[in-house]
Amino acid sequence: MINFRFQISNKVKLKIKILIFVLFTSTLYAQTGGFRNGVVSSSQELASQVGIDILKKGGNAIDAAVGVGFALAVVYPQAGNIGGGGFMLIHLNDGSNTSIDYREKAPLLSERDMYLDTKGEVIPNLSTLGNLAAGVPGSVAGMLYALEKYGTMNRDDVMSYAINIADTGFFINDIFANLLNQNQKEFSNFPGTMKIFGGNFREGVRLVQKDLAKTLRVIRDYGRDGFYKGEVADLIVSDMNNSNGIISYDDLLKYEPKERDVLKGTYRGYEIISMGPPSSGGISLIYLLNILENYDLGVSGYGQFNNVQLMTEAMRRVYADRSEFMGDADFVGVPADILTSKVYALNRMRDYREDSASKSLNIKHGDAYYRESDQTTHYSVADKDGNLVSVTTTLNDVFGNKVVVDGAGFFLNNEMDDFVSKPGVPNIYGLVGNDANSIQPEKRMLSSMTPSFVFKDNKPFLVVGSPGGGRIITTVLQTILNIIDYNFDLDQAIDAPRFHHQWYPDEIQVEKDFGDESVRTNLKMMGYSLKEIPDFGRVDAIMFLSDGSMTGHSDRRG
Repeated sequence: MINFRFQISNKVKLKIKILIFVLFTSTLYAQTGGFRNGVVSSSQELASQVGIDILKKGGNAIDAAVGVGFALAVVYPQAGNIGGGGFMLIHLNDGSNTSIDYREKAPLLSERDMYLDTKGEVIPNLSTLGNLAAGVPGSVAGMLYALEKYGTMNRDDVMSYAINIADTGFFINDIFANLLNQNQKEFSNFPGTMKIFGGNFREGVRLVQKDLAKTLRVIRDYGRDGFYKGEVADLIVSDMNNSNGIISYDDLLKYEPKERDVLKGTYRGYEIISMGPPSSGGISLIYLLNILENYDLGVSGYGQFNNVQLMTEAMRRVYADRSEFMGDADFVGVPADILTSKVYALNRMRDYREDSASKSLNIKHGDAYYRESDQTTHYSVADKDGNLVSVTTTLNDVFGNKVVVDGAGFFLNNEMDDFVSKPGVPNIYGLVGNDANSIQPEKRMLSSMTPSFVFKDNKPFLVVGSPGGGRIITTVLQTILNIIDYNFDLDQAIDAPRFHHQWYPDEIQVEKDFGDESVRTNLKMMGYSLKEIPDFGRVDAIMFLSDGSMTGHSDRRG
């Protein structure tokens, strides 16, 4: 396949951006300062526009979310996907909540020690690069399940946008061009990838993806059978057979998304609704909020030394428990009721000291089996009728396993790295785990994805989520705290600098602008190790205002 590319002038690009903005604001903006007919917040403006157009044509939030999901597979292939998986959280206007788990699964031929050498050591890159790193994709099955059960439009109406963009192309920005160029070395290992994404890219290049357009048409025409059977399945299995991959026809045929109950918690009078296992996000978010509810963060304010120290110690304990107890609840007994209880949160902080830093070496997991006297992307959608959707979807690493299925035009994931290749050995995000998240055929790997809703007085208040690997949980946490405890506006809450601790490595990771010199000095004097890292997380959220209107914001980091 030959790519069709040409340059456009900055003037034309500016006109395109202005047109998108006008289409967005003229339709949805109300004089009260918020939107009345709906909001779509995603990591890519063309994908957001797809969701807006679907809402304008009478579709509901689920229709729009599925349209955005397929569009992201075209215009944001570093994370948007049909070759990965994700979680969709849904609130319906009848007051009910549900979630759809379309996380990838370990192939039938997978084995517990498949990434270890004969000495029992982890083989570098085997769980991250190439087809042996791929789990069975769930995105197509999950999105179509949501559309068929909770949407109002047909596949043709919802998928036509993604098909047209893939077929005729879109103009890439400088961020995407640089990302493609940075990954050329790894792309060069895979002919199918180089056919489409090989070369030296520049801002303004028009990227056409004919193979992907063909795949999307087959899905449109045949539904899930268009991906898990027939020509596309043949291409996936052929790609596996030509490499070290192990995904089979049986794996594809057996894949099913799962509708699961949501997790619920409370924080200072707000109701928190989030995703349950195999995501660790919902449990960890509610667990963290349960701890912090016992302290008055608002007295000191955002970014102050004592709040940072407190939150660090809370994060340390929560991530220690994440490592020990969390996995696919269909395979292991995840004590979610205990981990999200108020009493357990109090117990875990009994050894917390305001005047000293603990060490991760000395912080072990809690006793969660006692019985008390209890590169990823995110997008958010709300419609005028009160339906809400929060979706986090991923290939795991940027561009997944770097393999484009030859002839089908889409990247596969490298989600097998989210399992524990060896207990105590960190994955690409530095997260460690134990037997609860060990590799087993058809098991879903643990995730940090945290699509969430916040309600106040039984009314929607916030739709939120983020990409970011192990930092997703703390990104969503800080966004919520910034709004509830520090009274930030939505854009301030999302754009404010962040910090993170995940038990191991034993360090506070801080964005460049987080904390003034006195805060950093005090933390170091107390015994904390600080490591400055690039910006993390890219929150896309919707907040409901007091007059009933909505506002949305997309992270400055995106």
